[in-house]
Amino acid sequence: MFIKVKGIKQLQNVENLAREIWTEHYTPIIGKDQVSYMLDKFQSVAAICFQIDKGMEYFLILDEGDTVGYMGLELRENELFLSKIYVLSSMRGKGIGKKAIVFAAKIARRKKLGKITLTVNKGNLSSIKAYEKMGFINKGSIVSDIGNGFVMDDYKMEKAVS
Repeated sequence: MFIKVKGIKQLQNVENLAREIWTEHYTPIIGKDQVSYMLDKFQSVAAICFQIDKGMEYFLILDEGDTVGYMGLELRENELFLSKIYVLSSMRGKGIGKKAIVFAAKIARRKKLGKITLTVNKGNLSSIKAYEKMGFINKGSIVSDIGNGFVMDDYKMEKAVS
C-alpha cells in the first residue's frame, strides 16, 4: 500500500497528485493564488527532490493497485513529522488516511520516536476532525510566513506513539 518514492516517474506522479488534490481541496480554504504558489514552492518535482535530499521520505499510497495519494515523513528529534498526507477526494472516507497514520506510527516506533506531529490549516475542518478521531491532540497555533505575502495559518497536532 505504501511505496517509497524513487525516480523521476514517481516524482512526477507525486507532483501530478499534488496539483489535483490541492486545487480541489485547498482552493476554497486558502485561495487559488496561494495554492498555485505553494504547489510551485513545495510540491513541484524540484521542491520534492530538494526535500528528499534534506532527509524527507515520500511515499505513494496505493489502494488495490491504484495510486490514490501520497505522504511525506521527516525524522526529527524525538518525533516523526508528518509533513504531507494527501488522498484523492474520490478515495476519502475509506480508511486510507487511518492506514497511513498506522504506517507512520510503525516507522516512528521502529525509530524509537515518541510521537507523530503534523500541522494542519485552521480552515481544513474535515482534516482536523479526522486527525482528532485518530487520536491527535491540538497543541496550539503556528503562523509561518512562506513568502510572496502568504502565510500558513495552522494548528500543530500530535499523537503519542507507544
